[in-house]
Amino acid sequence: MTNSERLPLSGIKVIEFTHMVMGPTAGVILADLGAEVIKIEPLGGDNTRRLKGSGSGYFSMYNRNKQSVFIDIKSAEGKDVAKSLIKEADILLENFRPGAMEKLGLGYEQLNTLNPRLIYCSLKGFLSGPYAHRTALDEVTQMMGGLAYMTGLPDKPMRAGSSVIDITGGMFGVIGIMAALEERHRTQQGKNVTCSLYETTAFMVGQHMAQQVVTGEAPPPMSVRRSAWAIYDIFHCANNEQVFIGVVSDSQWRIFCDAFGLEDFAQDQSLALNNGRVAQRERILPVINEVFATLSKEQLMAKLEKSGLPFAPINKPSDLFDDPHLNAGGLVEVTLPDGTKTKLPGLPLEMNNQRMPLRHDIPKDQGNSVATLQAAGFSEDDIQKLLSLGIIDA
Repeated sequence: MTNSERLPLSGIKVIEFTHMVMGPTAGVILADLGAEVIKIEPLGGDNTRRLKGSGSGYFSMYNRNKQSVFIDIKSAEGKDVAKSLIKEADILLENFRPGAMEKLGLGYEQLNTLNPRLIYCSLKGFLSGPYAHRTALDEVTQMMGGLAYMTGLPDKPMRAGSSVIDITGGMFGVIGIMAALEERHRTQQGKNVTCSLYETTAFMVGQHMAQQVVTGEAPPPMSVRRSAWAIYDIFHCANNEQVFIGVVSDSQWRIFCDAFGLEDFAQDQSLALNNGRVAQRERILPVINEVFATLSKEQLMAKLEKSGLPFAPINKPSDLFDDPHLNAGGLVEVTLPDGTKTKLPGLPLEMNNQRMPLRHDIPKDQGNSVATLQAAGFSEDDIQKLLSLGIIDA
């Protein structure tokens, strides 16, 4: 795919009032799929641009393929500009605290008369209920939703090593939007869609809730879990290097034994079925560890790949820049707001074996308000007036 005309959401217009990760994730998914996304930023730019430490990559990762306008939406003139854009939009995204958009006069009910076809997606901390008024963060809901408990040690809950709830919460928002778009084909009416961090976390740990009902026991953290398979661990090979290996079926067990010359295990009928192997983990693992200790990481992975068994090197995020598979199309070349060129992960989708292209680079720190408003149909006189009044930044 080389242009927006060939992308599935070509012609769909999105106005995005978002910051941090959850909202921008929904926006970048829609943008990568071909929607025209205009990000509304405050004068001076979204504060996410200026985050340091673990937040310093947020803006660059989740804002490609978007245009932006730096605008004072608290002013009457700025609000008029926003409403002018919203009037022609198909989708609005917002992830501000509960009531903030209504206070600005930009809530769903307030905009429904302006644009009855508008699909209004609010990305919040909580859905309707006693917690609906609370302000949430990814880490807040990981803690209260049980994910941090399942990720950490028994006495030390730990957040997951990525903003997994922000990201998946944004994905659920897009799922809701797509459903509302399909319904609009029949009704010609928009819809108010809300997704949330807390309910997303509950959905993510639902398997563990179900496990407790099935087994009658509360599941321990994954770090000390009782595995469902005998071989489903990180193993040490020569030079103390590590590889994760999973053998998750009886047929894979036979292949595994053949690949590593484990004839005694292969012929032992007490190990032929998974539950028998799980019961004898203490017998199996020392033998396997001894075999792996004679192999380098490369030799071990070569055997596993040839056999078609699940395995993985233990990588750091920095290793992915040079990963040959990702470099075959999974990384998108972008320019960061400070001018640095790099490659970042693209949308993990193919359509007709084609990836989603970069159409707009990440908005620069000084924004591109004038170009965005020109493309949206604003006259030069109107744009110059907004600049002179300080309603927009150039």
